[in-house]
Amino acid sequence: MPKSRFFGCAAVAALACMLGATQVSAQPYPARDVTFIVAFAAGGVADTVARLVGQGVGARLGRNVVVENRGGAGGNIAAAAVARATPDGYTLLVTTTAMAINETLRANKGFAASDFKTIAIVASSPESLITSASNPAANLSDFIKAAQGKSINFGTAGVGSGSHIAAEYFFKEIAKISAVHVPFQGGAPAMNATIGSQIDFLATTLGGGAAAQIAGGKVKGLAVASAKRAAVVPNVPTYAEAGYANFEASSWVGVFAPANTSPEIVAKLNATIEQVMKDPQIQQKLTSIGFDPIYGSQAQAETTFRAEVEKWGKMVKTLNLSIN
Repeated sequence: MPKSRFFGCAAVAALACMLGATQVSAQPYPARDVTFIVAFAAGGVADTVARLVGQGVGARLGRNVVVENRGGAGGNIAAAAVARATPDGYTLLVTTTAMAINETLRANKGFAASDFKTIAIVASSPESLITSASNPAANLSDFIKAAQGKSINFGTAGVGSGSHIAAEYFFKEIAKISAVHVPFQGGAPAMNATIGSQIDFLATTLGGGAAAQIAGGKVKGLAVASAKRAAVVPNVPTYAEAGYANFEASSWVGVFAPANTSPEIVAKLNATIEQVMKDPQIQQKLTSIGFDPIYGSQAQAETTFRAEVEKWGKMVKTLNLSIN
């Protein structure tokens, strides 16, 4: 073959490869399945919400959304993995309020909040205080009055959670009573200890199983830390109704992408998730377990997340808490 013809063929082949690569890269997102890396174990609230949202997102994008649980270090293992992931929209983080709390609480994470873009905050559940059904206190006001000058304790499903920090901040800085924290290895043993009157009260979210136990009469709801009463347990008053105005705290579930993910992909994911969260069936499923569905623009989600980092950071610093 003459050299000129050889090089001509080679040039054509190279051009074909370049065009092929361009066509692949130009494929509309998503061109393959998307993975949700959930920062907590299967069966928890983050996992439950992730699977519900993931199914809806997958149906609308025409791709599978694979849910992968990577629990540990208060959500930091999953967050660190996604922070290092290729920012192409195929590896996303589903986590909770822990993401905002850990920015101040935990040192040496190996990542920062600035390593992520907030795609959407999809659901939230108010913090609540519950006690055994046999406790004579009818509400939070009664409970606080009875606790004055006494040593009481409160349980949570672990150290450094939103429930732990919100409750400790409330008792130390607002109610001004002494309350000893009793951490449990998970929500189930903490709830069982509450039902059995082994602890004075439990700080937990309604979505963490409290709503069902209150509705079933197994425990008594003292207060919810929300602006208005929760529809799932309408008989439980708010902190404001108990005389503690402006104290609100909730646990939310959000979806995050690596910071360098293109704005177009982030916008598409946000719009798709908004469609999912507007679905009446999805809303009903969430409200039935104590969560409020949330949707809005990506900018709104980012603003909400940054405000949460500041809010929880203030409480962590005030309490002088840290986890290495």
